[in-house]
Amino acid sequence: MKKIKADEIAQIIRQQIENYQATITVDEVGTITKVGDGIAEIHGIEKVMAGELLSLPHEVAGLALNLEEDKVGAVLFGEYHLIKEGDQVKRTRRIMAVPVGEALVGRVVDALGRPQDGRGPVISDTYNPIERLAPGVVERRPVKESLQTGLKAVDAMIPIGRGQRELIIGDRQTGKTAIAVDSIINQKGKDVICIYVAIGQKQSTVAQVVKTLEDNGAMGYTIVVAASASEPAAMLYLAPYAGCAMGEYFRDRGKHALVIYDDLSKHAAAYREISLLLRRPPGREAYPGDVSAYVPTNVISITDGQIYLETDLFHSGIRPAINVGISVSRVGGSAQIKAMRQVAGSLRLELAQFRELAAFAQFGSDLDKVTLAQLNRGKRLTELLNQGQYQPVEVEKQVLVIWAGTKGFLDDLAIEDVKPFEEGLIRFVENSKGSLLEKISKQKELNDEIVGELKSAVKEFKERFTAERSRKAAAA
Repeated sequence: MKKIKADEIAQIIRQQIENYQATITVDEVGTITKVGDGIAEIHGIEKVMAGELLSLPHEVAGLALNLEEDKVGAVLFGEYHLIKEGDQVKRTRRIMAVPVGEALVGRVVDALGRPQDGRGPVISDTYNPIERLAPGVVERRPVKESLQTGLKAVDAMIPIGRGQRELIIGDRQTGKTAIAVDSIINQKGKDVICIYVAIGQKQSTVAQVVKTLEDNGAMGYTIVVAASASEPAAMLYLAPYAGCAMGEYFRDRGKHALVIYDDLSKHAAAYREISLLLRRPPGREAYPGDVSAYVPTNVISITDGQIYLETDLFHSGIRPAINVGISVSRVGGSAQIKAMRQVAGSLRLELAQFRELAAFAQFGSDLDKVTLAQLNRGKRLTELLNQGQYQPVEVEKQVLVIWAGTKGFLDDLAIEDVKPFEEGLIRFVENSKGSLLEKISKQKELNDEIVGELKSAVKEFKERFTAERSRKAAAA
C-alpha cells in the first residue's frame, strides 16, 4: 500500500483552497440611506473610487463623486425616480465610460451615448472613460494647421488652429451658435469629425440645429450629444465630458476632431446644482460658485483666445457681430495660410483705425481727406466681412475678396454695391480665371505672379461691373 507523504497532503489542500478562492466572487455591496433629486447617499462601499460607475436596481447607473468617511455621495442616471432607500448598490470597479467610435458619426445621442434620434441602437464595442489624463505638453505638436470656419471675419482676423481652444462670448441672440454651426458646415470634405454638445437647450432648438446640419450635408461627419433643459442636472454635467471622450477617440487615431460645447455657462449652473445637492462647496479651482463669474474667470483663462460678439453690432446689421478690437486669437498667424496672413494684416489694422475714427467722427463734421478716406474704406471693409448664415466661404475666395478690399478696389463703390461686387467677382474668377483660385489654394501664398493675376482679374471685373451699373443707372 502506497503511503501519502505529509507534504503531498499539504500541497493538495493548498491547491483546493486556492481553487476554492478563485471560484468565489465577492461583490462589494452598499445600501442607499438617502435618495432624492437624482442624488443618493450610500453606506457600505468604503473602497469605492472617485468617478467609479455604480450599479443600481432598474438599470439605473450611479457616479461616485463624494467620498466621505461613513458614506458615498453619487449622482444617478436613468429612471432614478424608481430608486428608494434600502436598495442595494454594487461596485463595478470601472471608471464611468461612454461608447465611442465611427458608429456614433451621424447620430444624435445623450450624455451616456444612448441614441436619441429614433434610428436604432448605437453598436460600438469601444468605450472611453469620461475623465482621463490629457497628453502632456511634450507629446503635443504646436498649433500650425488652420481650422477654417468659412467666416471671413474669423479666418482673417481671429484665426483658429487645429488643437486650439477658442471661446465665443456674447449676450443672448447675438449669433454664438450660428458661428459654431457655420464652422461645422465648413468642415465638409476636410477630414474633420465634428462633435456638437448641446447643454441645457430646448429640444426644439437642438432639433433645429440637427435639421440645419442635415440640410447642409454636415451630419455625415458630425455627432450631436444632446443634454436638453428638461433632463436632470447630472446629464447636463456629464455631456461635455462625453463629447470630449468621443473626440479623443478620433484624436488617438491620428484624425482631426472639432468639439463645440454650447453652452458652458449652463454646465456651470448644472455643476453648482449637483454640488449643492451633494453638500459640497459649489466652486473648485478657478471655477467660482457664482455662475455669473464663471466665464470671465475660468473659461477665458483656459482658452487660447476669444471671439467677442456685441449686441449693438448685431442689431446694426453686422453678421457675424464680432468686436474686432477685443476679440483675440493667442495662436494668431500660426493658424493661417501665408496668403491669408499677407492680406489680413492690413485688414485688422484698417478696421481698428476705422472703429476709432468712427467714434471720433460723431462729434465733428469737418474732417480732412485722409480721415474721410479711412472712414469710407472702413465702411466698405465692414460690409465686405458681412456674411449670411450657413454660407461659409472657401479660404482662397476669402483671400481674393479681402485683397480687393484692402487694395482699394471697393473705395469708390456705393456701400450697397459691395455685396454684389463681391459675389460677382467670385463668380467671374471661378468661371474665367479658375486657375488663379487653384494656385492660391495649392501654393498658400501670394507671389509676384499671383498678385499680378489678382490685379488684372479684379481690374477686368471692376470695369465690367462699373459699366453694368452705369448702364442700369442710365436706363432708370
